[in-house]
Amino acid sequence: MITIGRINTLTALRETSVGFFLGDLLDRRTQDFSNDILLPNKYVPDTLSVDDDIDVFVYTDSEDRPIATTLTPAIQRDEFASLQVVAVTSAGAFLDWGLEKDLLVPHREQARPMEVGEWYVVFMYLDESTNRLVGSTKINRFLDEDVRDLQVGDEVQLLAYELTDLGVNVIINNRYKGLVYSNEIFRTVRPGDPLIGYIKNIRDDSRVDVSLQRTGYENVEPNARRILATLRAENGFLPLTDNTSPEVIYETLEMSKKTFKKAIGTLYRERKIVLEEKGIRLV
Repeated sequence: MITIGRINTLTALRETSVGFFLGDLLDRRTQDFSNDILLPNKYVPDTLSVDDDIDVFVYTDSEDRPIATTLTPAIQRDEFASLQVVAVTSAGAFLDWGLEKDLLVPHREQARPMEVGEWYVVFMYLDESTNRLVGSTKINRFLDEDVRDLQVGDEVQLLAYELTDLGVNVIINNRYKGLVYSNEIFRTVRPGDPLIGYIKNIRDDSRVDVSLQRTGYENVEPNARRILATLRAENGFLPLTDNTSPEVIYETLEMSKKTFKKAIGTLYRERKIVLEEKGIRLV
């Protein structure tokens, strides 16, 4: 079955003056061309022949007819992404997603009025009533509350989407909601930023706390190695101490002050560094 809004592997059924018409395996077997989809000439690879399979993205054109392209959009159906608004009309906001036809976010799907030139995290879905792909910035509505697939310590893909008084709300693995607390963020994080994180805590109410760094012992070894590598690159000395601000430590080593102190303790006990008044020195 052909899925609108996703990349499909389809078969070239026939060639015409305007391009190739594509279908799925069942269409080829039954010679049923009633549901075939046009791949316009400008997207047809020189090597494509009838009966060849090809990966294409299927969406709808300006007349709401399914059409194929070999372009890869910045977002696919049932996914989240950060996109830029290129126009606002009475119908809603239009976002650039890498295709000729911009993605519409109707006014009813805007958490707040969208502005031209601004970037927003959106979810794209198929509007069953119109059979059109549309976007929404009402993110929480599309997040899965069943987090049983997540485990504490898991490395996860994150997409920041909202700043709050507590920290930054993030989308975990394109599916779940998580929170990174402000006091555990040591660099600038903006909505739309992709991040790597680690599941820190899953609460009884299924709320998920996320850290941008590994916690506990697992975080010490790789960060100890990073400090050693940075020391070697800086001629054996770093002007970092217990009194150095967390921001400077993160800027230098990309780790929190707490993690830095743990790693330094490990290296000191292993006699790989000495602690001086103005910094740390490689033995």
